[in-house]
Amino acid sequence: MRIEDIQKICVIGAGSMGCQIAWSAALAGYRVSCTDVSLEMLYHAKAFAESYFPARVTKGKLTQEQVNAAKENISFTQNLEEAAADSDFAIESVIEKIDIKRKIFAELDRITQPHAILVTNSSFIVSSKIASATKRPEKICNMHFFNPVLKMNIVEVVQGPHTSAETAELTLGVCEKMGKQGILLKKEIYGFLVNRFIRALNHEALYLAEMGVASPEEIDLAVTNALGHPIGPFRLMDFTGNDLSYIIEMERYQETGDPKDKPSPLITEKYFKGEWGRKTKKGFYSYE
Repeated sequence: MRIEDIQKICVIGAGSMGCQIAWSAALAGYRVSCTDVSLEMLYHAKAFAESYFPARVTKGKLTQEQVNAAKENISFTQNLEEAAADSDFAIESVIEKIDIKRKIFAELDRITQPHAILVTNSSFIVSSKIASATKRPEKICNMHFFNPVLKMNIVEVVQGPHTSAETAELTLGVCEKMGKQGILLKKEIYGFLVNRFIRALNHEALYLAEMGVASPEEIDLAVTNALGHPIGPFRLMDFTGNDLSYIIEMERYQETGDPKDKPSPLITEKYFKGEWGRKTKKGFYSYE
């Protein structure tokens, strides 16, 4: 298959990431079908255009013609089969749980045409843990976007031992057409590149706060001012979601059984109190 043969993209998951991935693909000229089991999530994903794009047009980042074309390119449906049946490329962006992802990939393998490439936007789970749920492991890889997708131009493409060179190259080609810089990882590793750095920083920040060495606000101040990071670790955890941090760490702990991989007490507390960050208006900071 050639990059020109990829005409339609299916995005599974209409949350914050999936929504923006779908709109990015639509802006790039792809026909896009975004699907989710939640009608509410689909409604918010569709309404996203009205809340986000007008300001981008005003600032000259996009033209109204580009926005209008993207709206024509995209559709939303709860029906996975309807969304994926005629797709050439499918991007899964659902919760970070292996069993759910494997179930979706098994369904995509059944529904999509044999030539279709199936990728996961997982931020930690390598695709070799998912590929065996399909009969096309050579067409499976990681394609990890960063939040907010419409502003961040880096995408990690991870070529697992099962992934063909053609699949990796085509996925990089999709990145390029979407205006993203694809970074090819030739080996699978937990957390890929960026999240390994972030995970190490977050672990240390949480440890220092738990030990009473400094407050989350003071740690963020040190990281942004002394290290030059654009955002501190606690602000970043609030932004990506403390619920996501807990789920990812718990998945890792259940896989390894290593106590060092258990979610930190602070993240566990935030998770069970429902203080998930921006999405709940409260996390390490208040967003009322």
